[in-house]
Amino acid sequence: MRLFYAVFPPLEVQKALAEAQKRLDPFRGWRKTPLHQLHLTLLFLGEVPEEAVKDLVELGHRLAQAVPPFPARIRGTGYFPNEGSPRVWFAKAEGEGFALLAEGLRAKAGSPDPKPFAPHITLARKKGPAPRVGPVVFGLEFLVEEFALVQSVLKPTGPEYRILERFFLRAPGKRGEHERGEEKGSGKRPQDD
Repeated sequence: MRLFYAVFPPLEVQKALAEAQKRLDPFRGWRKTPLHQLHLTLLFLGEVPEEAVKDLVELGHRLAQAVPPFPARIRGTGYFPNEGSPRVWFAKAEGEGFALLAEGLRAKAGSPDPKPFAPHITLARKKGPAPRVGPVVFGLEFLVEEFALVQSVLKPTGPEYRILERFFLRAPGKRGEHERGEEKGSGKRPQDD
């Protein structure tokens, strides 16, 4: 199973990012991330045996107990790599909790990626010759209240994401409003109901 932990921003933020993606419309060389797949990866796990999923779910729940909900901001766009021919166009994300979650997951689950964590939302990937588009400035803010363990199923049309488990953030010892009865493994976003 190809797995990763991620934060999915609210639908209104996804829509604002999708609006920015329209700048790529004249260029065939970019493949845009579909609106419902716009996310911030906390930790990419790669191929994981199915029997390890239970431990990864338990880790997510434990970590969610230690990190309270936090404000996040999206201010502008950038490229990976920054110099030369770009492979990825992304929106930069800020929020103290992103590093707490990512570091906690890396420490316990390990990471096949040696690069330092850089919070971002991939807007598009380069699939052929394509120019850089000019920077986009955002003033987007949202409250991060959950993250998810996601399975990525590779298909000829692109990856399909299935949410295996959601983890609701709360301060240690607090219970209540973040314990919503969401359907596990449905892959549905709360705003899609």
